[in-house]
Amino acid sequence: MLSRLGALLQEARGGREPSIDLLGAFVEHWKGITHYYIESTDENTPAKKTDIPWRLKQMLDILVYEERQQAAAGEAGPCLEYLLQHKILETLCTLGKAEYPPGMRQQVLQFFSRVLAQVQHPLLHYLSVHRPVQKLLQLGGTVPGSLTEKEEAQFTTVLCSKIQQDPDLLTYILEGKIVSRKKASREPSALPREAASVKDKEHPHSKAPDRASCGTRALTTQLPAETQEPDGGPGEGSLITSLIGLCKSKKSRVALKAQENLLLLVSVASPAAATCLVQSSPCCPAIVEHLCRLYRSVPTFLDPADIATLEGISWRLPSAPSDEASFPGKEALAAFLGWFDYCDHLVTEAHPVVADALAKAVAEKLFMEILQPQLLHVSEQSVLTSTALLTAILRQLRPAALLREAVAFLLGPDQQAAAPEDSPRTLCSHLIGHCDHLSDEISVATLRLFEELLQKPHEQIIRSLILCNLEGRPYVARGSPEPESYEDTLDLEEDPYFTDGFLDSGFQPSTKPPPAPATNSDGRTAVTEIVNSFLCLVPEEAKTSAFLEETGYDTYVHDAYGLFQECSSRVAPWGWPQSLTPLDPHEPERPFFEGHFLQMLFDRMSRILEQVIGDLMQRIQRVPQFPGKLLLVRKQLMGQVPGEQLDHQTLLQGVVVLEEFCKELAAIAFVKFPPHGPHVHLSPPSEGHV
Repeated sequence: MLSRLGALLQEARGGREPSIDLLGAFVEHWKGITHYYIESTDENTPAKKTDIPWRLKQMLDILVYEERQQAAAGEAGPCLEYLLQHKILETLCTLGKAEYPPGMRQQVLQFFSRVLAQVQHPLLHYLSVHRPVQKLLQLGGTVPGSLTEKEEAQFTTVLCSKIQQDPDLLTYILEGKIVSRKKASREPSALPREAASVKDKEHPHSKAPDRASCGTRALTTQLPAETQEPDGGPGEGSLITSLIGLCKSKKSRVALKAQENLLLLVSVASPAAATCLVQSSPCCPAIVEHLCRLYRSVPTFLDPADIATLEGISWRLPSAPSDEASFPGKEALAAFLGWFDYCDHLVTEAHPVVADALAKAVAEKLFMEILQPQLLHVSEQSVLTSTALLTAILRQLRPAALLREAVAFLLGPDQQAAAPEDSPRTLCSHLIGHCDHLSDEISVATLRLFEELLQKPHEQIIRSLILCNLEGRPYVARGSPEPESYEDTLDLEEDPYFTDGFLDSGFQPSTKPPPAPATNSDGRTAVTEIVNSFLCLVPEEAKTSAFLEETGYDTYVHDAYGLFQECSSRVAPWGWPQSLTPLDPHEPERPFFEGHFLQMLFDRMSRILEQVIGDLMQRIQRVPQFPGKLLLVRKQLMGQVPGEQLDHQTLLQGVVVLEEFCKELAAIAFVKFPPHGPHVHLSPPSEGHV
């Protein structure tokens, strides 16, 4: 037989017609495999040390060669018909499940992959191919660390490649039912789509020896009864289940390939296949279940600063960067953020039906069932870690469907204007309360959460937190004429921090701004007054930026202008009016309340001014050599000189930071006024500003 096959292949390479019957050679190789099971008594010899791999390879070569010689494209040749009619693939699948001889499953997976990849005739619509493919999928992807992970990955890759070529196949693969042996005899030899293209399927090919079927039946009777049918009911094992199982592999290449294949499936799905993915497969629940499992594996004692170091984790490179400092739980955190990034990409690339279902599953299982109880927990550590993790999630979140669910989770559906006496018990109200928590760590972490939220391109965020209480301009007194310019509303002497009592306490600005001249047509005078109102908050005796050749608030103008442009671009699609709506003088005036979020921010800012500026002059009088020490601390914060511990270090650092904070506020006020931005040349900021 070996010499006959060698002659066949030699003649094939020489371009001559083979002198032996291809079908006869094909049947002989199949008989050689079946006879091994009938005659062999050695149960310990690995499959790779038998002639089974070689015979499977010859059968594959014959199928490929036969197809190339077919005169009519698309017709099944005698060898392929024999493979289909005698259910060779089903028998091989049974042998693979039995794992006899040891390693047979690996050989079967390789043969299936090569046949499906190299034979161009469409095979997956045939029931004699479809059934064993479904059975083989059931055998893999369920046990992490399987010895056949590599072969399973190759098998699923071939299936996904076929589905990419013909997306309609996805529905057949997902809806595939494993038919019992009693029903198999009544099934057609192909699924409806291919039934018309198959000739004479009820009758074996005229050249096919009937004796081989006797060997197959004898082989089946030699195997244990439990290996002849797959375990479990229909649908328990599927392509989706196998892919998700392989995504969990410890072998990075196997996991990455499985993730790429799953991403391919959800992106090429037709409407019918997308509906099937959502309704008839474990796709969304399994993906989110793995996400929740990874979240639960993250320690609850993580430092928010450590969480921030892993910003930018990608699903393609989920391992934590090796150059970053190590901390307990780093690998678990990197694994969770990497899988969340993968879910983010799935929602982005998937058919809208799948994207919406996956986003809702993330919201229900991760946000509602896990994160919300932690955010509302009495344990400060639980609140701190979950808030920092939610911030990291928001930072990575991009698709509209997932952002919509995150906004609904955090802010709820209610966008009605709030009243001071309202005390809503929503998650949003709790988070706003956490911004002013007794724990500074929780306050800072929650403020960072809202900062990340406000940068997302979703109109409901701005409306719920800020605009719902400002619409209609209730902050303007009704019945009084509107000012012709903004300068008419500015009077520094009416500011609570510039009252006589405050000035008498020791806080004396070195210069008082002169009376404002007439307003220019571009409103430049008004913006000057606004800028000065921020800059004058810090007394001249406590300012040090001028000693380092810094030019004041203009060092922040470049960054502030970029931020202003970014915000303007973000809100442009929302169709906001370009000018103020005139007030109706007859509309009754109602008490103005800025809303709980703005109220919290203003309360915190007012306390900053009271705790620093209120008694700043008295405190700095008690610091020896205050100007020199303050300048030294500024240089330390800028990294110009080595850090050393000084007396009153916290006070000195606070003074420097306060000066920079006021300069930054002044810069923001400058770039957003007049409405279309300043028509000035913006140079880059000076190097090294705090």
